[in-house]
Parts: sequence; C-alpha cells; structure tokens
Amino acid sequence: ATAFFHRYWFPGKPWEASENYLKRSPLMHVGNIKTPTMLITGEADLRTPISESEQFFTALKLNNVPTRLIRIPGASHSISARPSNLIAQVQNSIAWFERYRKKPTP
Repeated sequence: ATAFFHRYWFPGKPWEASENYLKRSPLMHVGNIKTPTMLITGEADLRTPISESEQFFTALKLNNVPTRLIRIPGASHSISARPSNLIAQVQNSIAWFERYRKKPTP
C-alpha cells in the first residue's frame, strides 16, 4: 500500500518523511479514544494489512478501551465479497452494538 500512497499523498517514503506519516497515523491518536471499538479486518487485506489492525487493537487494550478484533480468514479489504464473510461481519456488528446499546429504563 505504501508503494502507492507515497507517490500521490506523501512527500516521500516513510523513512524519508516519517513525520508526515506519523501525524496521519491512527496510532498517534489512540490516546484520545474512549469509545468501545470493534475492528473487523480481512486476513488477506493488502490495503490495510492485518498487522495494522493488530497494532491498533493492542494500543486500545493498553489504554483500557473496550475493544474486539474480528479476523475474517481469506478476506481482502472488501470483506463482504463472500456471503459467509458478509454474514460474519453483520453478526459481529449487531452483537457489538447490542452489547453497548443503552437500554431504555422502564
């Protein structure tokens, strides 16, 4: 992904212009997150490699933010390309929102 992005949106490669990458990195802003966060990632995603999701997940855990990482085996960035992956994505999303939904008081 970096081979593509540095040509169009950054003034150099990550090791040549690291400050430009760091200021746009979600990891640099993870300290501001308090909201429970679920990450859904395809294990074969080349646009957002699973290692990035794992790093973000770990940073959230270190900050005691309720978080969950869902790994979809064989899925690319377009997780819903296979019906079974779409079902997994929807089921996990519904379960996550139900867990944190405010219940009406009787």
